[in-house]
Amino acid sequence: MELTTWLTFFAASWAISISPGAGAVAAMSAGLNHGFARGYAMVVGLVLGIWTQVLVVGLGLGALIATSSLAFAVVKWLGVGYLVWLGIKQWRAPAVPMVAEDAGGPVATPARTLILRGWMVNAVNPKGTVFLLAVVPQFLDLTHSLSTQYLVIAGTLAFTDFVVMGVYTLLAARVLRLLKSPRQIKAMNRAFGGLFVMAGGLLALFKRT
Repeated sequence: MELTTWLTFFAASWAISISPGAGAVAAMSAGLNHGFARGYAMVVGLVLGIWTQVLVVGLGLGALIATSSLAFAVVKWLGVGYLVWLGIKQWRAPAVPMVAEDAGGPVATPARTLILRGWMVNAVNPKGTVFLLAVVPQFLDLTHSLSTQYLVIAGTLAFTDFVVMGVYTLLAARVLRLLKSPRQIKAMNRAFGGLFVMAGGLLALFKRT
């Protein structure tokens, strides 16, 4: 990949990462509920989900998902159901300060669970597949190794997402730590629960082009 081409993609990847979506909601929710150190595991999962999407597109399976009504519907509604489930879970979460988890207490959520949740958010999102199918080919040089270029693309997206989603997680962990009363915590849990359900609703409205 030419340096100028990569720089263009690098700039675009920042815009992709910063744009609000289910990933940003998941990162902030993790910061709110688990603190930065533990919540960052969600970001790891989000990046693994992006890598899964790049792999799917690189292997040509993305085109199948985008063109097959059945495959698209299966992935889409799996993603919708998962986001709505996360929303309900967040909505019903107890109004407990996250100090217990920060201290590594018995209620701490395992990092692997957060990684899996983050992976699911991005991996079962056909919007991401369609988006990568539309954007990535513009930066590929068909006269050179495609696998190497896909690795560069995956690494670039991972870097920007690690930074941006890490900032989202940190802001949530620091700013929302100021919430002390059960009423405040419950209100924030319901706000994020509603955002997850909203993200699921938007995904439900998404159609193939």
